[in-house]
Parts: sequence; C-alpha cells; structure tokens
Amino acid sequence: MRRITKAVTVVATTAALGAVGTVVTAVPANAATMGQRQAIGKAHDYLRYSAFSKQGLIDQLHSPYGSGFSLSNATYAVNHITVSWKYQAYRKARSYLRYSHFSRSGLIHQLESPYGSKFTHYQAVYGVNRVGL
Repeated sequence: MRRITKAVTVVATTAALGAVGTVVTAVPANAATMGQRQAIGKAHDYLRYSAFSKQGLIDQLHSPYGSGFSLSNATYAVNHITVSWKYQAYRKARSYLRYSHFSRSGLIHQLESPYGSKFTHYQAVYGVNRVGL
C-alpha cells in the first residue's frame, strides 16, 4: 500500500543568521484536518509580516477579531510550525523601538506582559539584549 504525502511549507527562522527561510517537509496528507492546515497557513501569513510570541499567535488565530479559528486548530497550528520564539521576541522588540522609546526594563515588561506581546521572560530578555538595550 502506498502512502500519499503532501508537501507543507514551514517558515523557519535561523537566529544565528538573523534570516527567515523556508523549509519544505513532507507529511502524510491525512495528518491534519482541513481546518488545521488552514490555521497553519494563516500562522505563516501572520509571521511573514509581524512578530508574535507563541501565545500571542494562538490568540491571534483564535480571536474573533483575528482569524476566528477554534482554539484547538489555533493551538495545533502553532505547535506544528517551526519558529524561533526568541527571534520573534527580537523582531517584536525592534518593532516597538521603531515607534516608541523604552527603558530596558520597560521593553522587557512590554514583551512579556499578558496585555502586551506575551513572550516568556527568557525570550523577552533575549530580544532586548539582541536590540542592544
């Protein structure tokens, strides 16, 4: 019996290079539901133009003001993509500094705040260190 596979494009970030690349992996075509595959695609779309923490991306995918995916599909999508969350924290820190001024502690707080970007403390510190603050 032959197993059918489908190529899925996954956005991968390489923190050491500071670059965003694309990795193509083969997964069984029936490994994910249509809703899960759509949520994965939307997660890639969001990451192409903005930086997100893991929880922030789940919230954006699940929000009725965002994409409106079910919580299970949003969580599935975020758990099935390859992302450097530290690099995302750096991108978000850089973005915040483009339009506002922050102290080091203020930017860390903004990055890890449940009302802000929702990065872990470790990720927030990495991002702030990388922008040089």
